[in-house]
Amino acid sequence: MRARELKDKYFKFFESKDHALIPSSPLVPENDPTVLFVTAGMHPLVPYLLGETHPKGKKLVNVQLCLRTVDIDEVGDTSH
Repeated sequence: MRARELKDKYFKFFESKDHALIPSSPLVPENDPTVLFVTAGMHPLVPYLLGETHPKGKKLVNVQLCLRTVDIDEVGDTSH
């Protein structure tokens, strides 16, 4: 299976559960001067995790580009 097919299946599954598909944010954050790159998939959603309302609701799905550097060896452990 190619990556595009896998992503399409992933999106279709969550869309069938009423999740709204949102696009990946740019790798260089648009509105966050505290970081050079998006370093985690949840990074672009921080305002909504802190209480702002997302225009597409609470049930969202996407595949977010990110650049892992400092903790690359920890990705995949019990807390990442």
